[in-house]
Amino acid sequence: MADDSSLSNVGSRYAQALFDLASDQKQVAAVEADLKSLKAAIADSKDLRTLLGSPTFSAEDKAKGLVGIGAKGKFNMTTLKFLGLLASNGRAAALPAVIEGFAKLSAAARGAVSAEVVTAAPLSPTQAKGVAAALRQALGKDPEITTRVDPALLGGIKVKVGSRLFDASLKSKLDSLKFALKRA
Repeated sequence: MADDSSLSNVGSRYAQALFDLASDQKQVAAVEADLKSLKAAIADSKDLRTLLGSPTFSAEDKAKGLVGIGAKGKFNMTTLKFLGLLASNGRAAALPAVIEGFAKLSAAARGAVSAEVVTAAPLSPTQAKGVAAALRQALGKDPEITTRVDPALLGGIKVKVGSRLFDASLKSKLDSLKFALKRA
């Protein structure tokens, strides 16, 4: 099994190729919508994650599975062909990295700023609006926010915009305190 960094490198190369193709065909929005629904399907389905990552399935089986999912979801033809090619080339495990890379390329092309918000518990609608407003003010642009829940944070929030990370989580504060106590 390939490590995460090689999957990420492969994913970004495939994402760039798909983005270039979708741009040429003026189908970036349609492909992006397909990939967003595929990302949700991957998050919701253990069977789909197994299909993508398991070496016991052949590349042909993975291609049939992904194209079948795309056909059922009425995906754009560009997306369908890409999914078949990705799986046939033995790169199905890189699909999450491709989706992430494509989203970043698409956001950059629109001039949007994407931000990942990680909290210990799901944000309420009011909290989500507050985070969006604070990011809008700090960045000077409307952010495209993706949220994730990580109970290991214990409390607080982590916000990642590009390569910048703002970490106001309880876990990081406790880790800092533990480090300071060890040095004392």
